[in-house]
Order: sequence, then structure tokens, then C-alpha cells
Amino acid sequence: MKDKIRELAEQYFQEAIAIRRHLHMHPELSYEEYETQAFISQKLSDWGIPHRKIAQTGVLAQIRSEKNPDKSATAIRSDHDALPIDEKNDKPYKSTRAGKQHACGHDAHTACNLLATRILYELRSEFEGTVNCLFQPGEEYVKSDGTTGAQLMIDDGALSHPVPRSIMAQHVNPSIPCGKIAIKSGNTMASVDTVKIIVHGTGGHAASPHLCTDPLPIASLLQQALQLIASRYNNPINPMVLSISSIHSDSTAFNVLSRQVNLLGTLRAYNETWRKEVHEHITRMCQGVALAFNTQIDCRIEVGIPFLQNDAPLTERVQQAAIEYLGSENVLPIDAYMTGEDFAVYSQQMPACFYWLGIRNEALGITSGLHTDTMDIDENALKTGAGLLAWLAVRALE
Repeated sequence: MKDKIRELAEQYFQEAIAIRRHLHMHPELSYEEYETQAFISQKLSDWGIPHRKIAQTGVLAQIRSEKNPDKSATAIRSDHDALPIDEKNDKPYKSTRAGKQHACGHDAHTACNLLATRILYELRSEFEGTVNCLFQPGEEYVKSDGTTGAQLMIDDGALSHPVPRSIMAQHVNPSIPCGKIAIKSGNTMASVDTVKIIVHGTGGHAASPHLCTDPLPIASLLQQALQLIASRYNNPINPMVLSISSIHSDSTAFNVLSRQVNLLGTLRAYNETWRKEVHEHITRMCQGVALAFNTQIDCRIEVGIPFLQNDAPLTERVQQAAIEYLGSENVLPIDAYMTGEDFAVYSQQMPACFYWLGIRNEALGITSGLHTDTMDIDENALKTGAGLLAWLAVRALE
């Protein structure tokens, strides 16, 4: 079975490249992926694979084995939204849409999942069980009400009829050489919350600050105070990051004090109890600083995705299966990241495993990080990623 998967991954490798390049040239932002959805659906139809459109701009394909399809079930997932970045790569497959780029590798994820789905469909007479193949929209953007693409997929039945006993996904990583993967059990990626603060002032002449309330120094003091949460309130055993990434004043003149200052930031954590306590600390600090300076500070914390936890028994099985497919020298350990991934939503519902797919090739100059305007991949990773994903699905059914 392993050799047959490798042969099919090699056979369809050029098509996988073509799929990835098409998607790369035609990126769509979160919840706007209608053309991408149509493209995925058409490919599946061309291959005769049963599927349906779900979750607004998502797709669900279900591979039922010809023999004993109800024996067990598992799921594999990819995402297909792009980022609002203007690509700077000079490649034939460069994005054709200004201000939109597949800078996080979701084009590669989709190509791998499509090829893995095709491989599983062609080999459906040689395994028992059902594989739900999820093509998910909206991973990059959590709506203000907390909705994510993963939750939309779940709500629309992606993990039912039958209910998978596990789910797996991969994500490209430019720090890992092409041909290798990296995997970690337990806490893998952090929860993500958005912090939005408005410090109100009165505005006035910069030469007469005593006659008004200047929100800018208040915002600066608040930003520094918030850093004490991590350094003085947090137990060091709880990894966390609270970063204020933007401080924006409504004044554009050198001699005019602003009427308000907006602060925007992010909170990352691995402990749900502590995460809620941080929300309380942030709110209390805003209230205290506002009282100290006799002004108003509005604070809103938009709760996003939970932290991603790789199920230990499943991850051990995935790691062993990956060694079988790639060799032990190509399966690496990795530390936890403070970045977030809405695959975490699935990990809260069932045993889940999320691993990193190497795409780095220094000889080709492919070293740029995720979410950068020069991010690219060594396309040989598509063969590795697609074949491994299909192999892991088969092994998960056993």
C-alpha cells in the first residue's frame, strides 16, 4: 500500500504543481473563496470523487472504501484562504491580484489535500473505512463573534455521518528542509485573542497640554503597564505573549493633541484558566489608568481560537507512520509555537494531530518566512505532503 501511494504521488506530481500554481495566481481572502471552492469542486468532479460544498466557501469530499466503509473513519484537512499582502516574488505563478497573496502556503495545503484525496479514491478497494477530506475556508481570520472557518465546517457536518475518530493536518514550514516533517505531542500552537483599546482625550493645542487631556502619554503608560501582566502576574510555567502591535493617534499635526488613541494587540496563551485571568487583568488595568488620569478608556477583547493540542496517542501513531513513509531521519522534533491555527477548534472536539511540512531549499533561495511578501515553497514538498497525508489516513483507519 505504501509503495502504491508513493507511485501515485509521483504520477500526479506535475498536476499537483499545476494546481498549486493556479491557486497561487488566484488568491482569495477569508470567506471570499468562491472561485477557489469552484476550482476544488471541479477537480473532484473531474476525478469522479463524491463531494459537496459546505461552510459557505468550503468543500467536503468523502472517500468510502469499497469494502466495509463503516468500519472506522478519520479526517484530513487543508485550508485555502490567502492573506492581504502584495506579493514581491518574480515568478511565472506570481499572484495576479494586487494586495492578495498565498503567503502562508494554503495553496500548497490544498494541492496536497486534493492529490491525497485522489490517491485515496483510487485505492479505495484496498483499505476499510471512510476518510472525510476537508477543504476549509477562513483559517486566517476570526470574525468578531469568534466564528472561524473550522467552526463553520463543523457546524455544516464535516465531522459527522460518520464521525471520524481522529483528524490530521499539515502546514508548510520554511525553517524545515523540503522532504522532512516536524511533529510535537501536546501543546503545539497558542490560543489567539485580539485586544482593542481606545484611550479618550479632549484634544487641544500642543503648547497648552495643561488645558486638556492628552491621551497619547496615557496610552504609552498603559502599554507599558500591560507588559507587567506577563512579567509579574504570570507563573512562568504558563507560556504567554501579550503584544501591543499598533498605537494610532487621530492627530496628524505637530501642534495638535489628539482626541483619542487606539491600541491594537494580541494575546497568546496555552492555559485556558490563565487566559481568562489575563482578560481580567487587562480590563482592570484599563479601568485603573482611566481613573488615575480622570479620563475614559474603552477595552474590548475579542476571543479567538483556543490553543492547539496534539493528542498524545494519535501523535505517537502519526509519528511512527511518518517514519515508515519518510524514514526516521526525515521526521524531526519541534518546539511549540506562539502562533495560532484554527485547526485548534478540531483539536477541542476529537483526537487531532497537526504537523509541519518542510518547504525550505536554500540552493533555490526559498527561505522566506510565512506571512512575508516573498514567501514561496520548494514544490517537491507537494509530493511529500500529498503522499504522506494519504498514508496517514490509511494508517489511521487501522
